[in-house]
Amino acid sequence: MQAGLILKRRGLLSDDQLQQSMQSDAGGVLQAAVTLGYVSEPDALRALADEIGLDYVDLRTTEIDLSALENFPQKLIYRNSLFPIGFDDDSIIVATSDPLDLYPLDEASAATGRSIIPVVAQREEIARLMNRHLGVGSETIEGLMAAKADEDGVELLEQIETDGSELSEMAQEASVVRLVNEILLEAIQSRTSDVHIESQSNGLLVRFRIDGILHTQPTPPEINRFQAAIISRLKIMAHLNIAEKRLPQDGRIKLRVHGREVDIRLSIIPMIHGEGLVMRILDKASMVFELESLGMSREIYDRFSKIIELPHGIVLVTGPTGSGKTTTLYSSLLQIRSPETKIITTEDPVEYQLDGINQIQVHPKIGLTFAASLRSILRHDPDVVLVGEIRDLETAESAIQASLTGHLVFSTLHTNDAASAFTRMGDMGVEPFLVAGTVEGVMAQRLLRRLCPHCKEQVDPSDANLPPDFPHDRMTGEPIFQAVGCRECRGVGYSGRLGIYELLVANDAIRTQAQERASSWDIRREAVKGGMRTLRMDAFDKVIAGVSTIDEVLRVTKGDLP
Repeated sequence: MQAGLILKRRGLLSDDQLQQSMQSDAGGVLQAAVTLGYVSEPDALRALADEIGLDYVDLRTTEIDLSALENFPQKLIYRNSLFPIGFDDDSIIVATSDPLDLYPLDEASAATGRSIIPVVAQREEIARLMNRHLGVGSETIEGLMAAKADEDGVELLEQIETDGSELSEMAQEASVVRLVNEILLEAIQSRTSDVHIESQSNGLLVRFRIDGILHTQPTPPEINRFQAAIISRLKIMAHLNIAEKRLPQDGRIKLRVHGREVDIRLSIIPMIHGEGLVMRILDKASMVFELESLGMSREIYDRFSKIIELPHGIVLVTGPTGSGKTTTLYSSLLQIRSPETKIITTEDPVEYQLDGINQIQVHPKIGLTFAASLRSILRHDPDVVLVGEIRDLETAESAIQASLTGHLVFSTLHTNDAASAFTRMGDMGVEPFLVAGTVEGVMAQRLLRRLCPHCKEQVDPSDANLPPDFPHDRMTGEPIFQAVGCRECRGVGYSGRLGIYELLVANDAIRTQAQERASSWDIRREAVKGGMRTLRMDAFDKVIAGVSTIDEVLRVTKGDLP
């Protein structure tokens, strides 16, 4: 209440806003006012700090003396959102997000035997310091279970069952549940696509794949004692057999995190030092399936839009795992979706559920393969069919048969470029004339990391180490940028990703070459001659546009053949 009155007196809250904040259950008047959008947290904290004569500090730009952590009670750090950031003579400077609560500061003074100089900082910045310097999950390792395990915002959407064993009971302990939830929360908040929990000779290694790059997460050494319990907890959440440690297992976890539904695909493989675990995070709320927003140039977008509106034929999207193929396909289906069009998909697995589209999950163990489901799909009178992946001759022939009988078929292949799609299907055993006659277009793609807009730095092109094939003729005075790294992007220099694309549209010359079993290099040269822009060319355009870097182009693509 006192904080609310200060903010009102400072003109940051109106009477009505103060009343609304007092009635909220967001965790205090200040937190409620920030959550409801009445005032920004920095403005509110500056006002409180000024009112009681304290300094407000921005922890993103403040140098932290980590020696201040020595002998500072960690339970106060977590319980009261405090963090020691340095010294002033014999006094410890401590950042707090609640300057009106003096009791924890008195506790810290008594525990350390030093006087405390409080400064005011944002709660989120203090939390980042905790995760960075004490490690994800360290709060739970300390056994600080002041709140219930489910109060951290993670809610399981499916009932779990346990077998009553000792390991099962250990995995259900509140501290283990909280620890696993903290790992998942940190991953989701940092836009992680995959969480790797690996059993090493010296303990657990936790790594997050963010924007396609793996980042090792700091963890306290005590986490190693919980290794078996952590993996067992995740197995229980995914309805897997916790007693089976010799065979690979795959499962799925459905969560609600702070009101957002999140699906997690979990894969466990036994390794030398224990089980290795990888979780693919599918955050439905963060996904936007719009073809125009994926990073395609206007020319490629226009040409691809025409292909996906054809009445029949095969449209292929190629690229390695994690290159955004599913996103492109889903966006394509949603663009052509209409009440007059019946769309059926067969996928392994169904990653996102799309309204207005009929989706089938394949189950190879019971015989429901891509090819088998595709045969059944055609009896349901579809207009458009999506086959998750063409992996073998049977699936390829079924897809071709579907296209020949008047259906538009979408699918994926694992090839390095668009031209290789023709030769790959030939290698599977498909007759060349069938490939040539049915494939209408092939989109190859990769993902480039997008430059962080807060810290990107302009660089002179002459100092940018441009490769020999860089298209200098396409530059008209635009600057080139390089990655730097700041607090907003966690020091990486990049934030988010965008696609680069290579669209091969089948014309008469390419169909002739495909029918004559020409090599992928010959088909590629013919496509470039016909106007196709390669992945490398499209990536250079992103550099010229100022949204990515030369380093990213060199990491993701290789030079074009002459």
